[in-house]
Amino acid sequence: MSNVAVIGAQWGDEGKGKIVDWLSSRADVVVRFQGGHNAGHTLVIDGVTYKLHLLPSGIVRKSKISIIGNGVVIDPWALMKEIKAIQEKGVDVNPDKLMIAENAPLILPVHGALDEAMEMTRGDKPIGTTKRGIGPAYEDKIARRAIRICDLEYPDVMREKLDRMMLHHNALLKGLGAQEISADEIFDALMAVREEILPYKAVTWKVLHDAHKAGKKILFEGAQGMMLDVDHGTYPYVTSSNMAAGQAACGSGMGPDQIGYVLGITKAYTTRVGSGPFPTEQENEVGQFLGEKGHEFGTTTGRKRRCGWFDAALVRQTVKLGGIHGIALTKLDVLDGLEELRICVGYEIDGERVDYLPASQVKQAAVKPIYETMPGWSESTYGARSWADLPAAAVKYVKHIEELIGAPVTLLSTSPERDDTILMQDPFVA
Repeated sequence: MSNVAVIGAQWGDEGKGKIVDWLSSRADVVVRFQGGHNAGHTLVIDGVTYKLHLLPSGIVRKSKISIIGNGVVIDPWALMKEIKAIQEKGVDVNPDKLMIAENAPLILPVHGALDEAMEMTRGDKPIGTTKRGIGPAYEDKIARRAIRICDLEYPDVMREKLDRMMLHHNALLKGLGAQEISADEIFDALMAVREEILPYKAVTWKVLHDAHKAGKKILFEGAQGMMLDVDHGTYPYVTSSNMAAGQAACGSGMGPDQIGYVLGITKAYTTRVGSGPFPTEQENEVGQFLGEKGHEFGTTTGRKRRCGWFDAALVRQTVKLGGIHGIALTKLDVLDGLEELRICVGYEIDGERVDYLPASQVKQAAVKPIYETMPGWSESTYGARSWADLPAAAVKYVKHIEELIGAPVTLLSTSPERDDTILMQDPFVA
């Protein structure tokens, strides 16, 4: 048996929620290892829709342990709101079922204020942040200013750390022309929420190691996608954390050798939310068709996603960078009805052909996609649960994607419903 890490192989929004939910039925423990509540996973189970942001997708299952790892930045008020929202839908959430790493850093109100103030300074060239404070919270972690879950136990220590933090942040807010924030207000707000949060605090790295030693199956759940990785994505139009397989280890407290199988999630086309390069974007009727049929609006922000053709060159790159062993291909059914399909197989920059997306934002802005064309299909693939249910042209499309990206398609999703999935290889027994 193998532990499994799930990571996005494009710019996020690849349909990880459904795939993680599908896999969580086979896992014993589900752990989030990076990101914050800027990411969103949508689950549809027995006709009930759950929108999760911080909570691992395993939380909706009675017998699973869900862990928020140390690599996640946590807004305690957003977390409690999310817990209460799913409790109202009949999901039981308690400290035996949900555990939060004691060394996970907190997102505070000042982080959201800084996020918005910094985005305003960028004028007509915003990064496209959700303004939820994720970036500034990670900055505090690296700068050794962060207040962590374990600090909630000790108000005097928390107050001392908060005063030092706000000395820095208020100077920055003042310099940006934004309103300063009182350390007293933040302290009082933390004291009001601490009794709700502290019962979930745990030594999660030890819980995970004990589970692994006992032969339990662990599912590592990533947020966003590899092209938003702070090191390997389309910098600076990226998030503030890493999401490659190595981060599943760092962000949970387990060794890299215990990760096992790495499953990349990718749509059968490409989408992106916010600013930044997007070589295969279709600002035409094709993009409109994909957006409308695929219901392409962000789970967290509600923002309309940019849509375009499948970029095999980009996914081939993320397969290598992310340590991906196999792909879960989602939303194949959205392509139903298109007479012709295009796949990007490489790029051209100033007349030179390259087979990867360069790191330079100047070169990224200059790339032109090189396409291959394939016939589409008129038949419906919606809800297909076997290869025999797919039209021949759809099978050829999937097989060609495998050849181009250098990784097998191990799962194929044909609708938002969990069971509308074609399994070629179970990652837990890979």
